[in-house]
Amino acid sequence: MRKLLLPSLAVVLLLVPALQPMLRAQAKTIPPLADRRAALNELFKDYWDTYLQHSPEFASFIGDKRFNDQLSDHSVKAYNDWLATEQNYMLRLAAIDPTGFTGQEQTSRDLLLRRFVDDQEAAEFKEWEMPVNQMGGIYSEFPQLAASLSFTTVKDYDDWIARLHAMPKAFGQVTTNMSIGMDDQRMPPKYLLEKTLEQVQQLANQKPEDSPLALPLKKFPASISADEQARIKDEMLKAISTQVLPAYQRFARFLQVSYIPACRTEPGIWALSDGDKYYQFLIRKTTTTNLTAAQIHQIGLDEVKKDEAEMLAIAQKLGFKDLKTFQATLKTNPKLHPASAEALLDAYRGYLKPMQAKLPQLFGHLPKAPFEVVPVPPYLEKTAATAYYQPGAADGSRPGRLFIDTYNATDRNLYDAESIAYHEGLPGHHLQISIAQELTDIPTFRKYEHFTAYTEGWGLYAERLGKDVGFYQDPYSDYGRLEGDIWRAIRLVVDTGVHSQHWTRQQMVDFFHDHSSIDETDVQSEVDRYIAWPSQALAYKIGQLKILELRDRAKAALGPKFDIRAFHDQVLDAGALPLDVLSTRIDNWIASQKAPSTNNPN
Repeated sequence: MRKLLLPSLAVVLLLVPALQPMLRAQAKTIPPLADRRAALNELFKDYWDTYLQHSPEFASFIGDKRFNDQLSDHSVKAYNDWLATEQNYMLRLAAIDPTGFTGQEQTSRDLLLRRFVDDQEAAEFKEWEMPVNQMGGIYSEFPQLAASLSFTTVKDYDDWIARLHAMPKAFGQVTTNMSIGMDDQRMPPKYLLEKTLEQVQQLANQKPEDSPLALPLKKFPASISADEQARIKDEMLKAISTQVLPAYQRFARFLQVSYIPACRTEPGIWALSDGDKYYQFLIRKTTTTNLTAAQIHQIGLDEVKKDEAEMLAIAQKLGFKDLKTFQATLKTNPKLHPASAEALLDAYRGYLKPMQAKLPQLFGHLPKAPFEVVPVPPYLEKTAATAYYQPGAADGSRPGRLFIDTYNATDRNLYDAESIAYHEGLPGHHLQISIAQELTDIPTFRKYEHFTAYTEGWGLYAERLGKDVGFYQDPYSDYGRLEGDIWRAIRLVVDTGVHSQHWTRQQMVDFFHDHSSIDETDVQSEVDRYIAWPSQALAYKIGQLKILELRDRAKAALGPKFDIRAFHDQVLDAGALPLDVLSTRIDNWIASQKAPSTNNPN
């Protein structure tokens, strides 16, 4: 297994030289451990409350209704104020000497400091000046929020109406930020914003009652009187009609008349004045490694070659002489494509039941959170990924959801449904994220931490785990698993290709076609995704390789004492972690298994 280069926290801390004198000074007089522990826990609580107030939509999403009548402040002043707030927390955190802390306490301290450092460094690249693309932005966040909230009281509805009234201001702030981006020459590719415009216009031109923002009106609880229901309906539809839809329409005009004509023509992030530096920052943040774009590109090429060899073996076993011949039949075999959108959803559901029965053999700790499979909303389906997961609410009011894109459903593949079900559902994202949310021995901010290489690496590892425990009995599904794996390997090649090696979009498409049979709908949307989100797609394969490397390391070190359930619990029972922190945690666990009385795996 290829070794991945990982940054140490010491290197991260060196990014904040102002903290070093304080750290040296505090070494002279260290307060009692109980006092320092209390100060640390108080800081964690204060930070989390401050963060939720700063991000009221996220607070609502996780079931905290304290700020349900508010929207985030998107102004540049608000961004700068938040950076200053984080700097103050950074100083408070640095003033707390960690001597004597438990492993989990030290990890929590380090992860929060790491978050602050990343945010301060990201500010250099003014990410708020490019807040919208075809993958999302303010225009899609509001409809998604409406679908994520619970409406059980009159106040819930009135809070949503208050948010509707606040949406025009939020649109205006985002428009201002994008205008500043125009002045700074920080704009996304033109063709992506043309796709964005289509989505915005679709939402802008709906009737108020048909808008996804009116979703709360579809069903009222019996506890709300008929008079109140009538008032709520009148006020909500009026707000949507007179304030929200005009805001969408103004935003659409801004995109069409001013913004899109000024957008850049090159697809790669290198085209920005600081694009190469920005891309390397994004790689480090996304993968939590110090790998360069060139190293990742080569890893991708190597992994593509390895997967192609395994795929060829399956094709030959099925009687085909080469992959291209075999792949040509996949497009025309009616058994490998759903007859309808509902048949596509049922295929995913069918794979999750057997896997769920297998979980107790693989994990000592299983989540309680419910889970369901649903279609992607119509306003997103033309540009959405094949499938994606949305976490449930911690209080159980909203289940975890596997969204399946049913657009052009009969052109979709069924042979990759099994691997995707494992990745997005069980034992992938739903299991990992739900376990994190249900942990009781870590501060709340860590329950919702998201390190992409860890989270998506686990999802891709979950696909492979299905093979390890005997699933993928259908050779076409096994081929689909490998195609899913090569898909993530291709991402390493084409993402670095377009953003570092100046590839064109067509080169990205051609590489997909040359090395996979992924359907055209997915190829087109995927390359646009990588262009819109530089580095995000690198996380999957890099994270999977690290988890497999750690499992192999544990097996080699522990021999017959290796327990797959205990290994998985060690990977999952601390929430999402950077890959370097995860590696240290597993090393400590391995040592504890060899000498359990003298080592702490946490």
